[in-house]
Amino acid sequence: MDVENLMTKDEPASARPLAEAVPVRLEPAEFADLYSAHCSFVYYLALRLLGDAAQAEDAAHEVFLKAYRHLDQFRFKAKVRTWLYRITINHCRSWLRKWEHQHVLTAPEPIALETAASPADSPLRVLEIKELGQCIQKTLDALSPEYRLLLLLAADEQLSYAEIAELTGQSVDAVRGKLHRARRAFIAQFRRTT
Repeated sequence: MDVENLMTKDEPASARPLAEAVPVRLEPAEFADLYSAHCSFVYYLALRLLGDAAQAEDAAHEVFLKAYRHLDQFRFKAKVRTWLYRITINHCRSWLRKWEHQHVLTAPEPIALETAASPADSPLRVLEIKELGQCIQKTLDALSPEYRLLLLLAADEQLSYAEIAELTGQSVDAVRGKLHRARRAFIAQFRRTT
């Protein structure tokens, strides 16, 4: 299948890259391209929502399995990335509500951001970055799930208010107001954490 057949019905082929639109059916190689283009974004969002690298990896795989099984439900009204984020958010929320998660203890693994220092950084700089990552995660964990999600989508994923509104099923004005309150809550909690 050529690139033009991967575009949505209302956009010309030059308007979007290959991985931004999905037809109702994809060949395995084409879905592999879609996976490659979006897997890191899905994994990172799952990591921030779940707080565990192994669980986030499992969630990312489940999200892409669900996406593949339900390609026929993609409505071409949103970007593929937005659709995948919606699946990721729903999957992580479901997982967090599951009985097994609430009753099974796992050994915490370091979050990817704790090791985000470059190899050229001094040991002191690596430690500072790790501690900052831990403080940020601890602060996010202390916020309500709604505030945490809004902050992750706005700051980490750099989605627009309209995209966040679409993902969360809220109006743009509601997103704007809640993000303002979420940022203030984050700042207050971060000051208590550090």
